[in-house]
Amino acid sequence: MKSREEEYRELFLAEASAQYEELNRYFVVLEKDPHNIEAIQTIFRIMHTLKANASAMGFEPIYEMAHLLEDIFSEIKSQKLALTTDTFNDLFRANDKLGEMIGAISNPEKKVVYKGLRAKLQVLLDRTRQTETPQKPENQSVSEVIIEKKEEKRAEQTKTPELKKRGRPKKTETEIKVATEEKTEEKNPEKEADPEEEIQSNPNEFPSHQIAFAEVIQVPVAKLDNLLNLVSELSIEKDRIITSYTRQMGLANEFSLLNRLASDLQYSVMNVRLVQISLLFNKFHRIVRDIAQFEGKQVNLVLEGTEIEIDRNILQTMSDSLIHLVRNSISHGIESTEERKAKGKNPIGTIKLAARNDKDNVVIEVSDDGKGIDPELIRQKIIEKNLVSLSEANKLSESELTNFIFVSGFSSASKITAVSGRGVGMDVVKKTVESIGGKVDMNTKKDKGTTFGMELPASMAVRSVLLFELGRAEFAIPLSFTEAVIQVEKAQIHRVGKGLMTTYLEKTVSVVFLQDVFSVKNLNDLHHNHILQKTFDQMTGTEKLSMIVVSMDNKHLGLVVDRLLQQKEIIEKPMNKPLDSTPFMSGATILGNGNVCLVLDIPSMVKYLFRK
Repeated sequence: MKSREEEYRELFLAEASAQYEELNRYFVVLEKDPHNIEAIQTIFRIMHTLKANASAMGFEPIYEMAHLLEDIFSEIKSQKLALTTDTFNDLFRANDKLGEMIGAISNPEKKVVYKGLRAKLQVLLDRTRQTETPQKPENQSVSEVIIEKKEEKRAEQTKTPELKKRGRPKKTETEIKVATEEKTEEKNPEKEADPEEEIQSNPNEFPSHQIAFAEVIQVPVAKLDNLLNLVSELSIEKDRIITSYTRQMGLANEFSLLNRLASDLQYSVMNVRLVQISLLFNKFHRIVRDIAQFEGKQVNLVLEGTEIEIDRNILQTMSDSLIHLVRNSISHGIESTEERKAKGKNPIGTIKLAARNDKDNVVIEVSDDGKGIDPELIRQKIIEKNLVSLSEANKLSESELTNFIFVSGFSSASKITAVSGRGVGMDVVKKTVESIGGKVDMNTKKDKGTTFGMELPASMAVRSVLLFELGRAEFAIPLSFTEAVIQVEKAQIHRVGKGLMTTYLEKTVSVVFLQDVFSVKNLNDLHHNHILQKTFDQMTGTEKLSMIVVSMDNKHLGLVVDRLLQQKEIIEKPMNKPLDSTPFMSGATILGNGNVCLVLDIPSMVKYLFRK
């Protein structure tokens, strides 16, 4: 398995190689039209990016050359340096050196001679900066300028000591540094070629061109999605074949290799889709800055766990939700500078984005060190908005009150702004997290801050589920919502109003026979004529019932099924119209026996049943 450093080096090589080719293309464009502003700005931008990346990776020669070329194009942008034929030749030669340096990363034994050319370009840059007026194209090349300097040096040697003392100009720091480098290189010819030999190349010699390919390629996400769909179909067909032949001929061991290869292929494709969460986190520096400035607050952003990997599609799905959470944390959570000083806090607030692995899931947390959420303020708001009656509001616990921030239309903001107070955002976050099989929770403490945690699947391609039978059909429940599988007797279930209830680990669990839920033609019928007690009333024996306990928003629901089957990883597919509107179903898959298996939408089921 490759180390993180090797992965970074491969990514740098891929990007740097593409930048090198792009520079060649824009140099040709610029040579044909030296006044092409777009080409000049593009080359400047590429050099700046290459310089920064090389510096971060510690590739000093690439950094030095890119930095020098960036400075030169800065002068070209400001029209202080004119582009002559000789200048273009030097620029092309410098880009060739960059290409050699990039290629040498994969071949450390290869030494790239570049200091002579770098010294020549540095002299060109220094001469340009010393000239206040823009240079005009001249026939004289930089090479000729250097030759003139040598002739001046010989003339200098013929002067008397008195004339030398009066007429010698003061050397710049750069010229002193270049001269020092040249002397050092002359003393160590095996270490670096003589700069003059490098500069004075044979004009009649045709340059040798080589085309190199990076070890990393960029692939459109649509192609990866299509590949994953094909692998999913292969996995389903593999299960069908193995199940069929095992049942008929008992040849389970004959397919062990096929099973392993298909599984390895599936997880390999899934791993290709994984990206580091820093891809999303690093975009929040600007977002936090803009929101804080709008709110008139001072806020620092802290990032943790940026190396954690997650499915690229999940990251894209969660991007807007994460923006909502950060906005609310700054707008509602972080106090003003004056308030923080009065509380003895650091006047600069802190927003932290953190990621960590939890078994097969990825947990993303958004936390602040602000004022926290006041349950009493929420109690007042829900009474004002007629979300609950006064008597019901007074019975609610602190956790139940704070959970009202996820209710659609609820907002604790005193006024509407461009950032908050519109009653949208937190309910959207919750729906988005649940739509991909995740959970969201919140912890808050007055004057200490609030933390929102989102538990997300690492991949959307495969879901771990629990299979069960109901009648002749097979169904699946996502394991992320499954808390326990238990056996209960009829005597342990009690009637409460129009529903049923039992206890599990001292918790009150509402009981629903799934057969009763799926037998109605209209969901509204579930709350009439004790429909949810129908199967319970028809039971006469003392047999034990198979129950799957699911949890959602601190609510526990026991689903009574006919028979438990097994835990399995499935590839869930969304249902097409008109089946996509089927209540309490999130998708479907095909099992090894060829049967279609529906996947229960636990969040929508819990919400509907408990709301009624």
